[in-house]
Order: sequence, then C-alpha cells, then structure tokens
Amino acid sequence: MARPPSLPDQRSADSSPSSDRPDDEHGVLERTAPGLATPIRAAGFWTAIALPILYPPLLATGLSSSLEASAFVVLIVGHLLALYVGHGHRQ
Repeated sequence: MARPPSLPDQRSADSSPSSDRPDDEHGVLERTAPGLATPIRAAGFWTAIALPILYPPLLATGLSSSLEASAFVVLIVGHLLALYVGHGHRQ
C-alpha cells in the first residue's frame, strides 16, 4: 500500500507554478538594489542577532526617564526592522 505524501510534498504539489506566483523570492530589495540586496540582508540578520545584547543594560537601569523609554521603543522598532530585512539571509 502506498504511503500518503508528506507535508512538504503536499505543499509542492499544491503550489502553483513559479510563473503564476507573486515574485516573493525576489522582493522589493532585490528589485531596487540587486547588487546590494545580499549585504543588506546579511547586515539585517546580524544586527537582529546582536541587538538583544542592548536590552539587559537598558532594562537594568530602569525606564524611569522619557529618554530611556524612547530609547527602548527605538531599540524594539530597530530590532523588528532588522528581523524583517534579515529574515531572508542565506535561504
């Protein structure tokens, strides 16, 4: 008796041909700056790895002033942006 296809096989069988899909593998970054897309994605990836190092010192001192609270919000937004930009690095 034949085994049913595994989940990855089902996904590939269910997906439409690459010409019908939106160009998700080559996003806006690749279309606007094809020569810089790889270094920008790598920088975003490694920035997303390194940014959490800044959380403990900032949180250890407390967010008592508006400057510290603003810095924390900017750090969170920067981290999210780095995650978004770097998510496709080496895929």
